[in-house]
Amino acid sequence: MQPSVGALTGLEAALAALLDGVEPVAPTLLPLDQTLGKIGAAMPPLARAQPIRDTARTDGWACRALDLAGASAYSPLPLMAMPVWIEAGGAMPEGCDCVLDADLIDCSGPMPQALDEAAPGQGVRRAGEDMAAGRPLIIAGDRLSAADLLTVRSAGIGEIAVRMPQVRLIDVAAPTSDTFTAHFIADLARASGATVFDIETVARDARSVAQALGNAAGDLIILIGGTGAGRADATVDALAARGALVAHNIALQPGRTAAIGRLVGVPIIALPGAPDQAFAGFLALVQPAIDRLTGRSAPRQTVLALERKISSTVGLAEIVLLKQEQDRWRPLATGDFSLEAIRLADAWLAIPGGSEGWAAGTPVGAFVFDDPR
Repeated sequence: MQPSVGALTGLEAALAALLDGVEPVAPTLLPLDQTLGKIGAAMPPLARAQPIRDTARTDGWACRALDLAGASAYSPLPLMAMPVWIEAGGAMPEGCDCVLDADLIDCSGPMPQALDEAAPGQGVRRAGEDMAAGRPLIIAGDRLSAADLLTVRSAGIGEIAVRMPQVRLIDVAAPTSDTFTAHFIADLARASGATVFDIETVARDARSVAQALGNAAGDLIILIGGTGAGRADATVDALAARGALVAHNIALQPGRTAAIGRLVGVPIIALPGAPDQAFAGFLALVQPAIDRLTGRSAPRQTVLALERKISSTVGLAEIVLLKQEQDRWRPLATGDFSLEAIRLADAWLAIPGGSEGWAAGTPVGAFVFDDPR
């Protein structure tokens, strides 16, 4: 694609150019305590059903249900042998098929007595009850949750395969530089499963930015700031000088001055320095790129009716922040976000460039945020 400077480039076209040829990165094996929130990669299925044998659900006396038939508090049943005490999670002794509560065996006399009967399987987790053999340990492409790690630990496995793209983040310093926008984008990238190098801060001239791009190490490069038409904005010029610019001025609101590029095969996204514009650019451009690199499954949408009308400018893809109010989406901000709206939003959607918006009551699909934001 030839570089497009000045005229607006449609979001769909820009995204297609950005993702062209981008493939998921190779999986990496990590210890479980480093994988929460990462995007899982394919792993061998479970070799043996879990648990591998019957275990106790609760603390109590391991017994054979047949030996307790007829026992009650009014008619204690003497037992020929002392039952086995077992802790929750312990393997059931051979020949035992139920667990009786601690106070239902009377051990005060010369012979233990049962004060209640039990059905086979009472208080017992049967072998294979948790997961059958051949089931996937994790769902490749899904974000790893605490429940996923519980399942893997219970199978005695200490590592998980994940895809962690390496992201370089370059903060193009403003005259009165404050890196809060860069830190915000870095936090979002990490929460999406990427590994972010330390934030690099460079001067605002084109030569410094071009030098920072270096040899394009990493799987994705994100630049923050210097994308506008200000006298000190030189990020786009630096990309053009390196022959890396693909498109500048995306038909996106907020975030219209964002740019995309490619250097030595590495995709580049340049975001405006204002936090709301950078946030919109992250949702529309960076998140899809990280999702492609991690092999993440297609994000699911939640469909609810709009509480009120949303208006949009034809020709621009406008990002809308939403708050869920019972069974409806309440628009918080369209095309211009306060920090409060960013903090309170539950979900977001993009109004296509060819739409003027939607009327109140229209069912719309929105992407729920993966916190933290």
